[in-house]
Amino acid sequence: MPQIYRCTLELHDSLYFATREIGRLYETEPILHNYALAYVLGLVDNPQLNTAVVEHPYCYFCAEQVPQYKAHLIPLNQQGIYVTPGWAVHYTTTLNTWKYTDNCYHVEMKQTERNIPSFGRTKEIAPESLFEFFVITEKSLSLPRWVRIGKWASKAKLEATLLPIPQHHQAREINVPFPLNPLDVMFTNQILSYDTVNMPPVSLIRNVRMVGEFYTFEGLDLKLPAQMQYRFG
Repeated sequence: MPQIYRCTLELHDSLYFATREIGRLYETEPILHNYALAYVLGLVDNPQLNTAVVEHPYCYFCAEQVPQYKAHLIPLNQQGIYVTPGWAVHYTTTLNTWKYTDNCYHVEMKQTERNIPSFGRTKEIAPESLFEFFVITEKSLSLPRWVRIGKWASKAKLEATLLPIPQHHQAREINVPFPLNPLDVMFTNQILSYDTVNMPPVSLIRNVRMVGEFYTFEGLDLKLPAQMQYRFG
């Protein structure tokens, strides 16, 4: 049986990433993509976990800012590691305005005819907001206590609790309220209905009614789909 950790992530800084862009407003949805969480937890390209990537090594300041999700996440499948998307247990938002003007006067060049300021607004998740997600693994993991997340590399406190030994159940209809990655469940489960969460790089689904194998845990009102792993079509 796999080991399953219930993880909480408490923000100590404002969290920003552009889930959607509406004109000059860049909004952060209170959902954490499972691809992002794999990087945040340090699971990607980690020699200690045997997830090192030779052809497309990962580092924070990569020479090319081109996502290599397939190359980075498939090794996690081979080690039996999977992270679900995260959802907000409770959260608040802040609205920030940024502005800058043309600084041509600092260099030897012709002044622009108009001084047109550039500005925009970011809707960010405020500090003290709390997220939850699951980490499924074939062997025990040592997860970091503190992590950095989002465009601003915001500081967050991670707490992981090992759940009781899961009980495996054969396929039948269940309801899953928390978000899932559809690519990771649709090949091993029958999806009946869901609500869509539009966000890059892959839209997520939640309030899912599905037929498939699942885990339950003694003393907990929780049904977690089984056979989830990273898939890319």
